[in-house]
Formats: sequence, C-alpha cells, structure tokens
Amino acid sequence: MEILNLSSKVSSLIIKKAIKAIKEGGTVVFPTDTVYGLMADAADKKAVAKVFKIKNRKKIKPLPIFVNNLGTAKKLAIIDKKQEKFLRLVWPGKTTVVLKRKKRRKLYGAGKETIALRIPKYKLILELIEKIDKPLTGTSANVSGKPATTKIKEILKQFQNERSQPDLIISAGNLKPAKPSTIIDLTGPKPKILRK
Repeated sequence: MEILNLSSKVSSLIIKKAIKAIKEGGTVVFPTDTVYGLMADAADKKAVAKVFKIKNRKKIKPLPIFVNNLGTAKKLAIIDKKQEKFLRLVWPGKTTVVLKRKKRRKLYGAGKETIALRIPKYKLILELIEKIDKPLTGTSANVSGKPATTKIKEILKQFQNERSQPDLIISAGNLKPAKPSTIIDLTGPKPKILRK
C-alpha cells in the first residue's frame, strides 16, 4: 500500500501514477467532492473483485460508477430526454443516479439490469477518467459496516490491518466535511430517493 500526498505542484505526476496503477489492475483511494473514493477500472473483472474484497462487500451490492461526461453515461445507460434534463441539473455533483443499463459494454460490479452513475464535481477525478478513458468504480473508501470518511487518518486506520489493501492511496489531507452522494433511482415511473 503506497501513500502519496497530493499538492497542486505535483498533481500531474500523481494523476500519472494513479493511471498507471489502475491500468495495471490496481485499486486507488482518491479524494472526491464527497468522501474518499476507492477506484478501479470498472471493465477489469479482477480489479473490481479486489474492490469488493478490500471493502469486504457482498457482491450482490452493486458498485456505483464514475464517468466524466453525459456522453459516456449514455453509452452505459438508457437515458431518455426527461432523465437527461434531470441529469443536466444534478451533474457534475453529489448525486448518483440509478438507470437502466445498456448491455453492450462489459462492466463489472454494476447491477445486471441497472447501473448507478455519477459525474463528480472534482477536477482531478474528471481528468483521471478522461486520460484513462474508462469508467471507474466510484464507491466510498471504507470497509463495509464502517463509516465512509473525509479524514485521511481514518482511511489509513481502516485499511492498515486488513489482509486486502488498496494498492495506492492519494492523500489530500482531510476533505471538507461531507456525506456520501445522494442516490436517486430513475428506473421507475417516479424518481425514488434511495439514500439522502
């Protein structure tokens, strides 16, 4: 488990290091606009399996996916005009939306019929996704049952004694206090809030 400190002077080097780790099938803890996230290539079966193992999360609980624009979201999910209008209001931002999934693209960790997507309002993640040109897992960096956190010391504490650990942790110190994203299900006749 390698730990790197993020600063504006070295952000491009850190992005390169994170891209290398993800392309090699690794898992990366990265700051977001909510809490610290645990990222891997969502199209890499082994990498996604690592995410489930690190989090000690049951595989029946799908993982949310980070994308960097609406165009990519449309490649992964069925989005009608009404849904698109709503997405333009909440993205980029702290809202994860559950949509009906397109089956053409192989993604792991998502539901069989649905997919949870988010465009975070965080420049470095958007840069990371754009440069790697792949959707990334966008789950919180915590062991299941333990709280998601904005505090780097709590992240390190949660993972230090675990048998499965992230390959790389990008530390931006303590983030602004925040909760994980709101989750809204748009697959039914009316929007349904799954998590506030």
